[in-house]
Amino acid sequence: MLKTHFLILFLFLMTVSLLTFILYALSCILFSAGVDDEFQIEKLYAFECGFGSFSDARDAFDIKFYLVAVLFLLFDLEISFLLPLAVTLSALTFVDFVSITLFLFILILGFVFEWKKGGLDW
Repeated sequence: MLKTHFLILFLFLMTVSLLTFILYALSCILFSAGVDDEFQIEKLYAFECGFGSFSDARDAFDIKFYLVAVLFLLFDLEISFLLPLAVTLSALTFVDFVSITLFLFILILGFVFEWKKGGLDW
C-alpha cells in the first residue's frame, strides 16, 4: 500500500518536472525568436507616475503621485466598510444609524481636510 502512494507521488513529481522543463524551454525559444527592437524601446518610456525608468535613485522627486495613491486606497477601504449598511439597511437601529452617520462625517471631514491642504492637486 505504501509503495503505491510513493509511486503515485513519484509519477506526479516527474510529470510536473517534465512539464516545467517543457514550458521553460518553449518560452526561451519563443522569446529569443520573437524579440523585436520596437518592443524593447517601450521599456525606456516613463512610468505612469511620470518618472523615467532608468534614472538615478538619489534624485529628488515629487511625492504627490504617492500621496494621491495612498489617499485613494485609504478612502476606498473606508467606503468598503459601508457594505454592511447596504446589506442590512432595513434592520438598522438608532444606534447603528448614529454610528454610521458619525463614520461618514469623519470620512467626509478627512476628505475635505485633504482637499483644503492641496493633497489632491497635481
